[in-house]
Amino acid sequence: MKIKQLDDDEEEEYASKRMIVLVDAKRDIVGIDAKRVLVGAGARVLFYPTLLYNVFRNKLESEFHWWDKIDEFLLLGAVPFPKHVPQLKQLGVGGVITLNEPYETLVDSSLYYSYKIDHLVIPTRDYLFAPSFVDISRAVDFIHENASYGKVTYVHCKAGRGRSTTIVLCYLVHYKQMTPSAAFEYVRFRRPRVLLAPSQWKAVQDYQRYRLDIARMSSSGDGVLITKADLEGYNNSCDDSKKQLSVVHKPKKGKPMIARLSCLFAALKVSAGSSSVTGRLPELRAC
Repeated sequence: MKIKQLDDDEEEEYASKRMIVLVDAKRDIVGIDAKRVLVGAGARVLFYPTLLYNVFRNKLESEFHWWDKIDEFLLLGAVPFPKHVPQLKQLGVGGVITLNEPYETLVDSSLYYSYKIDHLVIPTRDYLFAPSFVDISRAVDFIHENASYGKVTYVHCKAGRGRSTTIVLCYLVHYKQMTPSAAFEYVRFRRPRVLLAPSQWKAVQDYQRYRLDIARMSSSGDGVLITKADLEGYNNSCDDSKKQLSVVHKPKKGKPMIARLSCLFAALKVSAGSSSVTGRLPELRAC
């Protein structure tokens, strides 16, 4: 290794390049944050006008349903009002997944609990954003667990089009073995106005790839799954929205040298003890 001392001109050039890199990285972060802020502000402004628009359409158009049945234990729909909670209970709903941010949530968890309905809250920004990978996994497991007990799960966002559809598609991909395209067509047949943003569709595709990787690793036996629970107790300053589960390949280990030497010594002892056995040594596979 060679260590070179930079002269004044080289040091200034290096420092300027490093500064440019830092500025560009900061600019990208600021750009992403600015996008979230702008979209969030727009979503707040449009929330009540679009909500009223959906209410009027629901009143005037018989085919404009507030929620739709996706399968025996799954409903997909718009943000519920308090008056909807008793109706959902009558439909067998035992769990509700809310993907709204706090300002667009109209039913408090305490009301659900009073009707013995579990409530999973996954705040997700409207329009251009998808739930995180960890949140998708939590929601999918929540739906499956309710279904295993014969309970219906109601998945909703504001209009029941994008964020909530992302969760439903991932559930169908995992537990109904559908492809993302087949799942989307199936859900759109049940609820025609579903519509995904590019980031939401990408989240569904990424989830399918993850499930396929898990299936391949499980069948071959050469992989281990690192779950969120495995990471508990470790300090991590990363943003939770960027955390993902990953598949780690486990290399196949060779036999330790000590074991091989033990086998060799055992073979030598056998050959020294009996000449009749020596002829059969190639057939011995002690190791």
